[in-house]
Amino acid sequence: MSNERLMADAAMMMEALTKQMSGIAAVQRDRALLTATVTACDKRISVTVNADGILIATKFAEDIGDLSYEEIAAAMTEAVQAAARKAQKQTQELMEPLRQEKARLPKLSELLEGAPDLGEMMPTAPPASLAPPASPERQREEAPDMVYGDVEDIRQRSFINDPDR
Repeated sequence: MSNERLMADAAMMMEALTKQMSGIAAVQRDRALLTATVTACDKRISVTVNADGILIATKFAEDIGDLSYEEIAAAMTEAVQAAARKAQKQTQELMEPLRQEKARLPKLSELLEGAPDLGEMMPTAPPASLAPPASPERQREEAPDMVYGDVEDIRQRSFINDPDR
């Protein structure tokens, strides 16, 4: 392969990379503003999550008192999960043009013989569990925590009662 051909391929890859990086930046900006809202219990409950699926707003209708605490709790859990799925779908739709553009680009192994295809090497995380905290799905055997002696606890204190903190 000639040096001119390598230079042309490198220039093409750099141009494509620059375009891809600009597209990623635009998607990240749009994603940062993304929200998803879902209602439950005949619109008595409305929840809104951000792109990460974190609850950012909750509204109750005036007749929310017609529901029991158990009904409200179950509806909240289901609504937040549905809103998170909706936000995840919107994020995937935002990213689709970038995925399509990336699929059109030549792989590194097509340009350099023996080079690895980096995208295929990246591990993917399994989806996070939606099971409640004490459910069997969340139980797993773990290695015992490492314990160090004579260590001062310097964790920040909080007014929030979080047993995992």
